[in-house]
Amino acid sequence: MNLTSNLERSAFFFKSRPAISEGSIETSYGQLNVEVNKVATALIKMGIKPHDHVGICAPNSKEWIIFYFGVIKTGAIAVTLSNTLSYNELAFLISHAKPRYIFTTEDKLESLLKIRNDEYIEGIICEGGDFDLQQLMNKGTGSFKAVDCDRNDTAAILYTGGTTGTPKGVMLSHENIIFSSYNVMFCERSTEKDRALCFLPLNHVFGQIHIMNSTIMSGGCLEIMPFFDIDRTLDAAREGRITKLFGVPTIYARMLSIKNLKDKLGKVRYCFSAAASMAVEVIRQWKEETGLDIYEGYGMTESASAVTYNHFHRHVAGSVGSPVNGVEVQLRDSYGNMVDEGKEGEICIRGHNIMKGYLNNAEGTKDVFWGDGWFRSGDIGYFDEDGYLYIVDRIKDMIITGGENVYPREVEEVIFKIPNVQECAVIGLPDPEWGERVVACVVPYKGMSLDPFKMKAFLKSCLSAYKVPKDIMILDELPKSATGKLLKRELKKKLTQK
Repeated sequence: MNLTSNLERSAFFFKSRPAISEGSIETSYGQLNVEVNKVATALIKMGIKPHDHVGICAPNSKEWIIFYFGVIKTGAIAVTLSNTLSYNELAFLISHAKPRYIFTTEDKLESLLKIRNDEYIEGIICEGGDFDLQQLMNKGTGSFKAVDCDRNDTAAILYTGGTTGTPKGVMLSHENIIFSSYNVMFCERSTEKDRALCFLPLNHVFGQIHIMNSTIMSGGCLEIMPFFDIDRTLDAAREGRITKLFGVPTIYARMLSIKNLKDKLGKVRYCFSAAASMAVEVIRQWKEETGLDIYEGYGMTESASAVTYNHFHRHVAGSVGSPVNGVEVQLRDSYGNMVDEGKEGEICIRGHNIMKGYLNNAEGTKDVFWGDGWFRSGDIGYFDEDGYLYIVDRIKDMIITGGENVYPREVEEVIFKIPNVQECAVIGLPDPEWGERVVACVVPYKGMSLDPFKMKAFLKSCLSAYKVPKDIMILDELPKSATGKLLKRELKKKLTQK
């Protein structure tokens, strides 16, 4: 088994169809497979063997995809790193993963040259490095069949946990990624005629597996962008270059301010949101404006994305759907006991999508599994009578104020009902009387204003008194990760330092 067999299969069936589009430049599946083969055979000539680590630290591009599949074709392991990492962050992860070679861009070259003096990098592949990607491909040949690997061999290492603490290297096997890619493709009814927007970082599970790998598996085309550009996105949509729109809640909330949005979306047939829970009010407004549902699922890096899916044929706003094929989900209490139907519990998962473990971190791996092999997500949820899962919140985000438990998402859902609210984050801050006090940080739409006193009066009419924020702060922006995920830990840090 090898993950890149999906690319080889699509290149066989859809040789002339576009695999990657970057603006006006398209690359067919036949071309893509040849270029991947050149990278793979060149790496083998340079001594890369199965199970070796090879790094990628670059923004989204055709070259990123070529190098990724080239590495994995050899049986080696692609270590995918964010190109937004600082020098210290990059040095830490490289010392942890120890890649033999790394593909990058010129802006990271200076940092990598410093790191290289003390670490394990044998070659840096970029303009100004040991050689660039084209020079690497010139060393290889266009014909090559993927190395056969065991299904449990690691295909890629993705780092997670940077928003909550020390990053952990999630080891995903060939089976993990193929299994999840198929489930995404099936649930979304993907075909070779689809064109999927991909501006979310390819080092992240959403971009790499949910969008890129599932699209390659289906023979569809990836509309690649290095970051979200609303004008480029709308231009591509108007020109019919996007049928599947992938984003995060903040992107959809922002796009709702665009006039005549429905007409500007062109041939978009499908919208999906990930990385954070979507407010029901935003889903309702999007449906009203565009006639399209925003689909959600549930997953994480450790599950290679897909765990549940909010179904194509019966979409339930506010839910993340029911378990995808071959994946089991249980809700358990803090002792590992299953909770009764309708009760809240920690979401625990078992299936062929669950990671092998964390790289060089046996203790961390042990901590996230119950003894019977169920992965502990750290999220709280409940099932309705139809088997649809609802996310209540992260266990770590729960606020305990005056002895009462407050789940931020419940409060955020009510805040989003207030006109002119574009974004919000509810957090708990230290308080000498209450232990923690509930604080709401809110960003209004551009040119709009919000009155905290009127907001609090509305919230009091909808929520129990202990859930109503003691403070409502109007901010210009909220801290976010490269994927657009709200960084509540950074927000807490910033506010507690004031």
